[in-house]
Amino acid sequence: MGEGKGSTLVHLLVVVLCLVAFGFAIAAERRRSIGHIEKDATNATYCVYNSDVATGYGVGAFLFLLSSESLLMGVTKCMCFGRSLAPGGDRAWSIIYFVSSWATFLAAEACLIAGAKKNAYHTKYVGMIYAQNFTCETLRKGVFIAGAVFVVATMILNVYYYMYFSKATATKAALKTNRTSSVGMTGYA
Repeated sequence: MGEGKGSTLVHLLVVVLCLVAFGFAIAAERRRSIGHIEKDATNATYCVYNSDVATGYGVGAFLFLLSSESLLMGVTKCMCFGRSLAPGGDRAWSIIYFVSSWATFLAAEACLIAGAKKNAYHTKYVGMIYAQNFTCETLRKGVFIAGAVFVVATMILNVYYYMYFSKATATKAALKTNRTSSVGMTGYA
């Protein structure tokens, strides 16, 4: 980690994994299941749903975002188990970005996995209901979009977290190497 910038490879991997998760979340929103009402020969009404592709996309987005967060937390040792950070603004900002990125990460993962679960449930549901005003339940619009927005927020916060974390650890190392002693070691004559 030269000069407090951090590893370019870590920055690149975090961004790429988050962008792939974002793409999967958008694809999941576009391909979410939609149901329509069918009637059979006995005049029974039931729901028929289209494909279950959105569930796979939602789980894929969940896993890519999880790998991005795991990579970053592994490199920084979750900010708790590695070297201590130098006091100052860089440490304060890294703590702020750390907490913020975890909050957006948890929100994104909740949206993605809940959307995938709800989408999968409705695509597998087929039941006969004898009712006149019957609608087929589907996943609400925007669940995967909310996940995608939180994925982008997580990506941005993770990049800033790693940048300030790298500065705080580099500052601590620089302070250690530049320390001079004020104790005189000359002999008495």
